Amino acid sequence: MKVLSLIGARPQFIKEAILQEKLKENGIQEIVVHSGQHYDYNMSDVFFKVLKMREPDYNLNVGSGSHAVVTGKIMIAFEEVVVKEKPDIIVVYGDTNTTVAGALVGAKLKIPIAHVEAGIRQEPKDMPEEINRVLTDHVSTYLFCPSELAVENLEKENIKKEVYFVGDIMYDLFLKMKPYFDYSILRKYDLKENEYIVCTIHRDFNTDDPNKLKGILEGISYIADLIKIIFPVHPRTQKRIAEFGLESLLRNVIVTEPLDYLKMMGLLENSLMVITDSGGLQKEAYFSGKRAIVLMPDTGWKELIELGWNKVTSPDNLFSCYQSMVSEENRKPKNNVYGEGKAGEKIVNIIKGLIK
Repeated sequence: MKVLSLIGARPQFIKEAILQEKLKENGIQEIVVHSGQHYDYNMSDVFFKVLKMREPDYNLNVGSGSHAVVTGKIMIAFEEVVVKEKPDIIVVYGDTNTTVAGALVGAKLKIPIAHVEAGIRQEPKDMPEEINRVLTDHVSTYLFCPSELAVENLEKENIKKEVYFVGDIMYDLFLKMKPYFDYSILRKYDLKENEYIVCTIHRDFNTDDPNKLKGILEGISYIADLIKIIFPVHPRTQKRIAEFGLESLLRNVIVTEPLDYLKMMGLLENSLMVITDSGGLQKEAYFSGKRAIVLMPDTGWKELIELGWNKVTSPDNLFSCYQSMVSEENRKPKNNVYGEGKAGEKIVNIIKGLIK
C-alpha cells in the first residue's frame, strides 16, 4: 500500500506528524508532499525539526497569491506527483487551499481521498475555509471526523457512507508532546501562571479591514491595561498593522514573532485564557484546560461553544466578553469531546482495512 499525504499549513504539519508515525509503525509506505503554501520559516520548516518529522519527498513551492492562483498552482504541480507516484490513497487535512486542491486532483484521477478533520461547518458560508472543507468532504471517499457533531453535520448533507468518528488527531499530538513543552518564553518575559493572556489573530476578515483590525487591537490594548497580553504576530497581521499605521495600539502588549508548537503550548499551558481567531488554538486551549475568546462570526468548533467553554465575540465586544469570562466561576472540561487521543491509530487501522 502507498499513501500520499499532502500538507501545506501549520495545523496540517501537526496532524501529519502523528499520522506519519502510525503509518511507519504499520509498515505502510508514505509519500509526503509539501505544497509550500506557508513558506515563512517559523510558520513551516520549524515544525519538521521540532516534531522530528522527516523532510517531505516533494515541495511544490507554490508560495503566496490569490486563492485561485494558489489552488491552481497546487493542482497543476500535485497532479504531476500523483501521476508519477500512483498512490492507493491520498490523505488531505483540514480546510486550506492545499486541502481542496489535493482533493480535487485525487477525485479527477479517481484515487480515493481520505479527509482528516471532516464534517466541520461554520458561518459565513462564503469564507474560504468553509468553501474548501465543504467541497473536500463532498469529493472524499473516507471521512474522518474529530467529533460527534462533525458526523451529524455530514449526515445533514446526506454524506453517510465511510464516515468515521475517530477523535481529533491534534489531541493525539498534544498528549504525546506535553512532556516536551518549552516554557522558556515565560522566563524571557517574566510571565506568571494565570497572570497573562495569549493572543493570536490572522484571519483575513479580521486583518484586511482596517476598522476591524483597529477595533481588535483597541480591545486588546484595554485588556492589556488589566493583565499582560503576549501576542505572537502572524506575518499577515504584522504586515497589515504596519500598513494601517496601528503600531501604537500595541505599546502595552508583548509582541513576539510566531512561535513553534512546543513554545506555544508551553505558553498556553500557563495562561489565564486565550484570545484568537485560530481554529487549532481554540482546541489546544481546551486540551490545556484554558478557555478562549473567539474573534470570529462563528466557529467550526461549536462543541466548545455549546459546552459554554469558549465564547464567540466581535471586535467591539472584546473587552466586555473578557470581563464576562473572568467573572465566571472556574470550570474544568468534562470528558474530552475530541476522543481519547488515539485518532491517528484509528485512522491508520481503518485505512488498512479499506485499501488492500
